[in-house]
Amino acid sequence: MTTVLVKNAHVVTAVDNYTADILIENGRVHTIGMNIPVGDDVEVHDASGLLTLPGGVDVHTHLDWDFGVAKTVDTFGTGTKAAAFGGTTTVVDFCNQPPGESPLVGLEDWHRRRESACVDVGAHVILNQVNDQTLIDMKTLIAGEGVTSFKLFMAYPGVMMIEDGAMFKAMRMAGGQGAMTCVHAENGPVIQVLIEEALAEGRTSPKQHMLTRPPLMEGEATHRAIRISELADAPLYIVHLSAGEALAAVREARDRDIRVHAETCPHYLFLTDEEYDRPDFDGAKYVATPPLRGHEHQAALWRGLKTNDLEVVSTDHCPFCFNEQPFGMKYSKQQGVDDFSRIPNGAPGIETRLPLMYDGGVRKQGMSINRFVELTATTPAKLFGLFPRKGTIAVGSDADIVLFDPDEEWTIRASEHHSRVDYSLFEGRPVTGRVKKVLMRGQLIVDGAEWLGREGAGEFLSRGECGIL
Repeated sequence: MTTVLVKNAHVVTAVDNYTADILIENGRVHTIGMNIPVGDDVEVHDASGLLTLPGGVDVHTHLDWDFGVAKTVDTFGTGTKAAAFGGTTTVVDFCNQPPGESPLVGLEDWHRRRESACVDVGAHVILNQVNDQTLIDMKTLIAGEGVTSFKLFMAYPGVMMIEDGAMFKAMRMAGGQGAMTCVHAENGPVIQVLIEEALAEGRTSPKQHMLTRPPLMEGEATHRAIRISELADAPLYIVHLSAGEALAAVREARDRDIRVHAETCPHYLFLTDEEYDRPDFDGAKYVATPPLRGHEHQAALWRGLKTNDLEVVSTDHCPFCFNEQPFGMKYSKQQGVDDFSRIPNGAPGIETRLPLMYDGGVRKQGMSINRFVELTATTPAKLFGLFPRKGTIAVGSDADIVLFDPDEEWTIRASEHHSRVDYSLFEGRPVTGRVKKVLMRGQLIVDGAEWLGREGAGEFLSRGECGIL
């Protein structure tokens, strides 16, 4: 493999901030030092004037993913190419357990689909049933397949929801084997009643998605999941936390030293439920679950990032097109044009996470640049068994490196993105800070607007024990 030198690097990790040269050999960081001498055959990148960051780690994506009658529009190839242009070099994606079958069957299918990945990928497995065989298969996934995290839904009854007893069994098994349980925490049965009442009264617009998924029901389910994990003595990870009530439950548990972790997403930090007041069907673009919340919840999330009760910012990249064409109704939010409950729940975001968090967090909220790296790379790598291979710049780590211009001003446009989805949640938003170059295991894959990577170059990441910081 090519020997690479990144010189004059302003290196930023979760704990360090310094200037050095970085020598890369065989895809890993070999030496960090000053004025490292190299021969003429070495590929050199001058990082002067830029920030040199570890590649981003996004532990919440849904690529080529089936959700009921809908399917996300990004393949692993298109979704991970978009991730790379956004400075993310590691993705941990969600794999479905097929109804009535073993989760091992779902993983086999997921491996087939992930072969087009452009960056390195790991898998969480979604469990939609928990029986004696499932528990045995969980052990096989952990010990034999390098899949050390599982997801359970407390929402979507009849589709994805797991009842509390099954959740307890799965948590206890995962915790006893060094694995993490991720939970989508909303009270599905109560929400279903609210949905049915809204439809019976003829309330069908996208705004009803938000009105039928109140923050109280996210708070209640989060509290319940925490208590069940406490009894199971297992680490818990709350995905896409959006509500102040849910954050309060996390904070209370962490104050008691319960092993609970939580993430939020850029759309909850930078958008509010006002987006559902858009005319016609346009609010459907913002139908994700949980829904966008009011300003008071947004303020609580920023406080949670400051206090470390929120430890990760992931994307929940779950892209369904707004329009039916060119990919067809299966991939489109137009399924729910006359019934909000049929709008595929999910939104894009894999390409804009780092610029948004730098602009909105570091520049506007006073977040330290080290905290920025911690939230977007280091802590997710640690929690999900990838550190120190991923999530930092250190001797021996994979040479996943992002050269980032902290001063470039630009405007987010879906037309310039690399995902197949046809809109951005942040269309027209001006931001400062932009990814300039991306190296994945020492290979330059993004150079400005130029794509130098390839589909299939991403490796599968067999992960270690989860939940350890």
